[in-house]
Amino acid sequence: MTASIIPITILPSVEFDAPLIRKLNQLGPRYTSYPTADRFSAAFGIDDYAQAVAGVRAKAEKRSLSLYLHIPFCNTVCYYCGCNKIVTKDRSKAVTYLDYLKREVAMQGRLFAGMNQIEQLHFGGGTPTYLSDEQMDELMAHLRHWFAFAPDTVGEYSIEVDPRTVSRERIHTLRRQGFNRISLGVQDFDPVVQKAVNRIQPEEQTLAIIDAAREADFRSVSVDLIYGLPKQTLTTIAQTLGKVIAANPDRIAIYNYAHMPHLFKPQRRIAEEDLPNADVKLEMLFLCIRRLNEAGYVYIGMDHFAKPTDDLAVAQREGRLHRNFQGYSTHAEADLVSCGVSAISAVGPTYSQNVKTLDAYYEHIDKGELPVARGIKLTDDDLLRRTLIQRLMCNFELSMADIAQTYAIDFASYFAPELEQLRIMQDDGLITLDGDWLRVTLKGRLLIRNICMVFDIYLKQKREIQPETLRYSKTI
Repeated sequence: MTASIIPITILPSVEFDAPLIRKLNQLGPRYTSYPTADRFSAAFGIDDYAQAVAGVRAKAEKRSLSLYLHIPFCNTVCYYCGCNKIVTKDRSKAVTYLDYLKREVAMQGRLFAGMNQIEQLHFGGGTPTYLSDEQMDELMAHLRHWFAFAPDTVGEYSIEVDPRTVSRERIHTLRRQGFNRISLGVQDFDPVVQKAVNRIQPEEQTLAIIDAAREADFRSVSVDLIYGLPKQTLTTIAQTLGKVIAANPDRIAIYNYAHMPHLFKPQRRIAEEDLPNADVKLEMLFLCIRRLNEAGYVYIGMDHFAKPTDDLAVAQREGRLHRNFQGYSTHAEADLVSCGVSAISAVGPTYSQNVKTLDAYYEHIDKGELPVARGIKLTDDDLLRRTLIQRLMCNFELSMADIAQTYAIDFASYFAPELEQLRIMQDDGLITLDGDWLRVTLKGRLLIRNICMVFDIYLKQKREIQPETLRYSKTI
């Protein structure tokens, strides 16, 4: 099978143009935020965060909150992983961490008192299900003490699950504890691939957990896959896709494996000669898109697909889709409060990140202060560019007239250099500039990161100083 220029009937549709992808594929951000996290500064501290919270409080409207908790522990190391994690079988470490985490939650709860309505909750890791049922019960009770949670029918409460760490009974317990969305890591069912990445996970085990989530009445079940892993082939990924599609999850995320051993030590255990080459990876991507289209999944953007009835697909059709550090979201107006090591908050016009090590985290909490290590306060220009990037990432179009009116600018003069670059992209067929509208074409949707990079003023400054950076993954 050779991928060239192949239209794919998908909602919304996308066109796979392999020669164009080969031509334009480059290093670039994923834009879970703008400015991106590499722009955060240690000059931003606790007082700046408190000021941001005060600014939110001073506003007349009452907005809901999104709450993220980082559970960094894992039983074993997966060689492909780039997350901030602690691999240990010493469960006492989690006991200590939870004590400090609950103290941070209490600090945040006091700061947000009176405006603490939670409509979105996400547990990420590491492996959140490293915690026992009893520990999770205590943590959830603590969260409900400090924050007011929207009803189950309104709120989106999700948890990342390693199927190897849970049973059918544990899945039902998670539902009782208040979670209504669940995300399962699969990557690839092939045993040779699993051995190469040190994640042995029998498909029967995973499928049983998906069935259990259905039994427990989870509102959404999501499965994460990765293409480009060592020993992976078109055959293995096709077989995995077939089994996952048959399991009928609501959402499927298919991530491109970014091999960056200079940043992530576990990846040094992967032999580079075992990795599929760039052309094979493109074939894998095309295969995934085609198979998911045939199964009726909607292409949301980036790595994400969902059933047409899923909340993400509905939000995209209605122009309500949002993107944050947890990926695509339906809660665009929610300030994000994050707790735990390395967790990133987005409150008002600021981003802030916690310290990355346990020792530093515990030291801050013992002092009775939030463990903020760095962050950034967005300028008016940042806010403008963030809006542009958000709309392109989520909706694949934006009204230049609407942006001009909202921000009181002359779009053509303000973004004159960017428009020059966009015209080149128009010649390549990635976008159309039609009157007041900038629209991403079907073939441009897979290269949305490239298009957003045009509006990234920090990236332009970085390239002037340092032409290439090894910090980012390839855009495809």
